[in-house]
Amino acid sequence: MSLTFETPKSDEIVHEIVGFIRVYKDGHCERLVGTNKLPAGIDSSTGVESKDVVISPETNLSARIYIPKTVTADRKLPVLIYIHGGGFIVESTTSSDYHPTLNYLTAGSNVITVSVDYRLGPENPVPAGYNDCWEAIHWVASHDTGGGPDPWLNNIGDFQKVFFAGDSAGANIVHSMGVRFGLDPIAGINLKGVLLLHPYFGGVVAIGSEREKGKEMKAFMDQFWNLVNPSVTGLDDPLFNPEKDPRMLGVGCSRILLCVAELDSFRDRGLLYKEMMEKKGWPGKLEMLESKGEDHVFFLFDHTSENARILFDTICTFINHSG
Repeated sequence: MSLTFETPKSDEIVHEIVGFIRVYKDGHCERLVGTNKLPAGIDSSTGVESKDVVISPETNLSARIYIPKTVTADRKLPVLIYIHGGGFIVESTTSSDYHPTLNYLTAGSNVITVSVDYRLGPENPVPAGYNDCWEAIHWVASHDTGGGPDPWLNNIGDFQKVFFAGDSAGANIVHSMGVRFGLDPIAGINLKGVLLLHPYFGGVVAIGSEREKGKEMKAFMDQFWNLVNPSVTGLDDPLFNPEKDPRMLGVGCSRILLCVAELDSFRDRGLLYKEMMEKKGWPGKLEMLESKGEDHVFFLFDHTSENARILFDTICTFINHSG
């Protein structure tokens, strides 16, 4: 008889972002937020139905797909590919922050939503998460002629009306996906627009409020990028600081919706993004919504406040009146 013993995990912490993650000497991570998972199914408050699908068993890449209760066999719906936030290190589409929000968003905008569960750092350093999202977009596109692996997308998705959306770190990835799509279009889908909700961008040089009252917050938030990006590119990596990306104007659609919040430490980065896109001559239309008196991704935690309602209505209008 042979006995096997599980190797005990190290209890020595080598890196900690307080309130979010602890990284131990043996490489395992303890996540402190976004770990509570909610099951797919029919949402009692919105009637939205969801299910989980595996995109790549090799990398454990998956997605949760949502369809509204109003869906009918004779009407195709816009396809919304959503990328969640969490500083690249926490959260998932199945968490109690994101699953209810995506139910609400799907119902309000009358779309079929594909919410991507990409690999997180630091176990999977960037660009792993970016590559996962690009693979997920290719997977969605495989349904354009009705022959893909998922029947909901085959039967319901309108691939002439595809949108990329995300919040915080997810919005960062969405911008990158928009640029990548512009440089290397994927056959079968027409990217109508991208939605950047409180994007997590940064850079070495402090801007706006980061120079004064937000100095400590910038130092705190920079930790997330530094943890998932062990390369020498640092905070001015073009993936993190679009201003340093010569391909910034390559976003492959004609419309961008940028949402910022007045009290968000990333607000000035969002405003700089808008300024740079306009100054450098991006040929599309960039619309912006600023939520007064609100902080970062407030809409994840309260869907029914006045400012959240305005934000969700703006998203609905952007998607459904895209021409």
